[in-house]
Amino acid sequence: MPPVTRVVLAEDEVLLREGLVGLLERFGFEVLAAAGSAPELLAAARTHRPDLVVTDIRMPPGRRDDGLRAAVELRAERPELAVVVLSQHVQAEYAAALLGSGDGRRVGYLLKDRVAEVVEFVEQLRTVTGGGTVIDPDVVRRLLHRPNDPLAALSGREREVLGLVAQGRSNAAIAAALHVTEAAVGKHVGNILTKLGLLPSDDTNRRVLAVLTYLRGGSTWTGPSADRRG
Repeated sequence: MPPVTRVVLAEDEVLLREGLVGLLERFGFEVLAAAGSAPELLAAARTHRPDLVVTDIRMPPGRRDDGLRAAVELRAERPELAVVVLSQHVQAEYAAALLGSGDGRRVGYLLKDRVAEVVEFVEQLRTVTGGGTVIDPDVVRRLLHRPNDPLAALSGREREVLGLVAQGRSNAAIAAALHVTEAAVGKHVGNILTKLGLLPSDDTNRRVLAVLTYLRGGSTWTGPSADRRG
């Protein structure tokens, strides 16, 4: 049997927090602690050193982006830590914040509505824990329609492929979704990386950098805004 994933959960709404604890335990996760604030999350994660942190973005004491900031801080201390943040709203800069932490892998940004899709939600947690990156499809769709698109050099198919890469899908999964060969997907990905100026390197994950460019929209992310709501 695979090792049990050890989790620290952070959610300030008691009913949702208890519901998430029950859901995770039902699917074989071990919940080490359930925090109700960002400081409690930091303390619990540092004490228990979990495999995965699942946190709401909007947390006490500030009730703004405290949960996200705590997650990014934990990733700075332990880049290998898997982190999934939950949000009420689509905020592309939050996804960019996570991708910019550590090596950009083992992170997820999901809307809270996804929790209701229990099996898919659990699979996404396992994808992140296994080293993948999962970005909510609604974030990707919103980015596809933003003005002044910095990815204008990409073809329609290349943008579609990059959107699926941003959701954390493998080349095989993208090929199945688009009904093309895996070799064709590999060619599209290669073209995307070339057009974005991401040259081969042993020290960087170019797919992650491509998604980060996609999410940032060509601008530099300097931190979650104080007036935003998770």
